[in-house]
Order: sequence, then structure tokens, then C-alpha cells
Amino acid sequence: MSVFARLVEYLADLLAPLFHASAAAAAIVLFTALVRLLVHPLSRAAARGRRARAALQPRIAALREKHAEDPQRLQRAILDLHAEEKVSPLSGCLPSLLQVPAFFLLYHLFSSTTIGGESNGLLGHRLFTAPLGGHWTDALAQGGVFGPAGLVYLGLFAVAAAVATVNFRRARRTAQPAPAGAGGEVPGLGAVNRAVPFLSFFTLVTVAVVPLAAALYVVTSTAWSAAEQSLLSR
Repeated sequence: MSVFARLVEYLADLLAPLFHASAAAAAIVLFTALVRLLVHPLSRAAARGRRARAALQPRIAALREKHAEDPQRLQRAILDLHAEEKVSPLSGCLPSLLQVPAFFLLYHLFSSTTIGGESNGLLGHRLFTAPLGGHWTDALAQGGVFGPAGLVYLGLFAVAAAVATVNFRRARRTAQPAPAGAGGEVPGLGAVNRAVPFLSFFTLVTVAVVPLAAALYVVTSTAWSAAEQSLLSR
């Protein structure tokens, strides 16, 4: 983690002439962009996978009609079809999963008072008036919802809510549930498809409970994801 701390400090030093006291926050945004660029090839592959799954829907509908009286055989046939076409029903999850380590690195970095036996100097950095190591509850206790730090969180909540709404609408449009009574979905996939659109709003909970630095990572990453998916879906 000390290597990661030095990377954030180095980026903050580079950005200090432009962002001054908020240089570390800008460094986190830049770090997030670098992570997203690294996983972009996987995001492109996931987009191709979504298009491939959409192309399979007519054949899946035919299988449902053919095996309507045998749900277990229908499930096997759908799984075999995905395997034959080399299409993974859950391939779109990989880019998100690969970002989890970066998120937890930031979470631990801005939750630790010491790094390598020395005081964690990053905790003194701020996003405007809000400490990067602080939480929303700290902002509420020190000035309330409309206090200086509280307003920073309101801004993050507004951005997170706007991005979550865009992602929610896109997920609902692209969801392709099985027809009523048809059965035979890929096991467990139906429940995942129904839950995924609502997961967009979980970012609001994340912003409320994690250190501000980690919240900034989440908001930046989800905003990047929304823009990226919009471009890749064209």
C-alpha cells in the first residue's frame, strides 16, 4: 500500500499547480481514469458480448418453443447454445470486478492513520473543504447538510444520482427477460437481470458510507462507465 500511496502523492504533486489544495482529489480522478483505460479492452469485449447475446434471442425463443414442456432440457439447450457460440451470459461483469482491488486500495489508504509506520499525510488533503479521509457523517456533524463539507457531498450525491438514473434506464432498455411462463433461463440469470438495473443506485449508499477518496473513485468510475457504454453501444 505504501507504493500506491507514493503514486497518489506523485500524481498530486504533478497536479498541484492546477488544482492546489484539491490536487490529491484530482490525482484520484486521474488514477480512476487510468484504471478505466486499462480495463477498456474488456469493456469493449463486454459490449460485443451484449450484442452477441442479443443476436441469440431469436434462437433462444425457438428453443423455448421447442422445449416448452421440459424446462430442464431447455436450460441445458440454452447453456449449450451459449457455449457453442462462445458467449458468456455474465461476461459484462468482468470489467466491474477488476476494478474492485483499486477501490479497496483507496478505501484502505484513506482509512489508515499510518502507512509503513509513518503518519499518513494523504489524510490532510481535501476536495475543496471536505477531507479525503472523512465520511459523510463527519460532514453532517461538523456543519450539517448545507455546511462547507456537506455541500461537497451533495454535489457528489447529485452526480451519482444522475449517472445512476442514466445507467438504470439503459439497463432496463437492454434487459431481455424470458416471456411469462416460458422458463428455461440460464440458471440464476433471470434474477441477476432483474436486480442489475437497481444496483446503479447502490453508488449513493457507497458515497454515504466510505471515505471521500473512495467515494470520488466510485463516482468517477460510474460516470466513465456511463459515457463508455453510450459510445460502445452506437
